[in-house]
Amino acid sequence: MPRTSPVALDTLDPSAEPAISRRAVLTAGAGLVGAAAVASSAALAQAPAAAPQMPAVQAPVRNDWLAKRSEEILEPELPIIDPHHHLWDKPRYTYLFPDLLADVGSGHKIVATMYEQAREMYRTDGPEELKPLGETEFVNGVAAMSASGKYGPTRCIAGIVGFVDLRLGSRAKEVLERHIAVSDNRLRGIRNGSTWSDDPTLKTFTAGGPQGLLLDKTFREGFAALVALDLTFDGWMFQTQLGDLADLAKAFPQARIVLNHVGGPVAIGPYAGKRDEAFAAWRAGIQQIAAFPNTYVKLGGLGMKMIGFDFFNNPEPPSSQDLEKAWRPYVETCIAAFGPQRAMFESNFPVDKGMCSYANLWNAFKRVAENYSADEKNAMFHNTALKFYRLW
Repeated sequence: MPRTSPVALDTLDPSAEPAISRRAVLTAGAGLVGAAAVASSAALAQAPAAAPQMPAVQAPVRNDWLAKRSEEILEPELPIIDPHHHLWDKPRYTYLFPDLLADVGSGHKIVATMYEQAREMYRTDGPEELKPLGETEFVNGVAAMSASGKYGPTRCIAGIVGFVDLRLGSRAKEVLERHIAVSDNRLRGIRNGSTWSDDPTLKTFTAGGPQGLLLDKTFREGFAALVALDLTFDGWMFQTQLGDLADLAKAFPQARIVLNHVGGPVAIGPYAGKRDEAFAAWRAGIQQIAAFPNTYVKLGGLGMKMIGFDFFNNPEPPSSQDLEKAWRPYVETCIAAFGPQRAMFESNFPVDKGMCSYANLWNAFKRVAENYSADEKNAMFHNTALKFYRLW
């Protein structure tokens, strides 16, 4: 399928046509989901009113709403590596290879993407610590399809960030090596989400791990195994926990660590109605982490509900100018702290797709970066991700 080929409406949209879509047919034929995808589409035809099972962190994806805002692509020849997206197959919440192809083919020059751990396609049997191998196997199959060249010029899933519970301690090494093997050496890193809060509102957005995960002795034994294998670590936490990541970076100066989603700034729960106070505390945490030269930051994830922007409640989706105005303070603070050589723009799709289209998201990022030099823009949109994950 050429990158510019039209793809049927994806099933994140409750108003999508209930018939079996081109996406489901392609997915089934490719062996990604097989008969289950066809059965799922058939089920949708029987119950089109069923609500999508979407994480609380994101707004529902409505394709008809997103279609109300179309913009000319800015700087269409600027090469981009998208270092952070997911794939999903949940009841009425599906984002698979054809959906990704439609987004990366929407006008920007996306030369490659990175898959980020999403708790998807785990094995249903075997030892608990090996069940996440199913996710790595699943996305490696998609990566192999893309590498065939049949689906356009973008190298989708050129690298994989998977999941291994580093609380396995020294036993993590063997499990990490299993992931490397089943990924055909596409595995580039591991993410152990550490979002934790005792605030009732923020609990909804937590990853389910214990308080102080990054400080845990056994976790750090597993982390040492990851570093020894030259794998990266993706850190995902709320701004209230940024000190834990700084402590980890100090303890392992040889590790390559990237902070996800500009460090999880919060505008709900304890910071509801206190954005200025929250911003000041978040900025201090960002500067603390950036002081360690082995840390990097992903510029994105600002479409999640916890960050407090509610464009998804409006009759029409936001323009890239609207997004740029809202996101610029967070992005520029991170760039000032880390520098362009340690910062990389990310889509966080399909999570941020509830806020805006893929095309308009990258337009917004390009607007934020418009005053940086060509070399600095190339770093943030392409070279930093390329070097950090050592893609090729």
